[in-house]
Amino acid sequence: MTSDDTDPPADVYVGNAGRDAPLDRGWLLGHFKDPGDPRRSEDVEIKWGVHPRGERRARWVRGEHRTALQVLVSGRFRLEFPGRSVVLAEQGDYVVWGKGVDHSWEAEEDSVVLTVRWPSVAGYQVPDGA
Repeated sequence: MTSDDTDPPADVYVGNAGRDAPLDRGWLLGHFKDPGDPRRSEDVEIKWGVHPRGERRARWVRGEHRTALQVLVSGRFRLEFPGRSVVLAEQGDYVVWGKGVDHSWEAEEDSVVLTVRWPSVAGYQVPDGA
């Protein structure tokens, strides 16, 4: 990314998903960012997920209260839904699921996925090591 020598206004954040994502479990934008941070949003969450081959979600999401969109940037990524499995295999493949849809996932290859969820709702974090 290039930029001129001036600092951006306080309500503009310039970053790099690969560097910023590990600071907050992959999440770049959502309700969990500090007040005053332009990345704070009650409306939407955005995640840059970098997943090594074989990584799986610790447990299924049940009783989802958000709608989600997941786009494959690279790799091969499998999403599991009740009675259905979806594989994102080509860059740009995506899946959308709505409120109330239980799900889980597994990285079949080293993968990068961009996830957008809305609205941004507190209380859905999986504990570390779960």
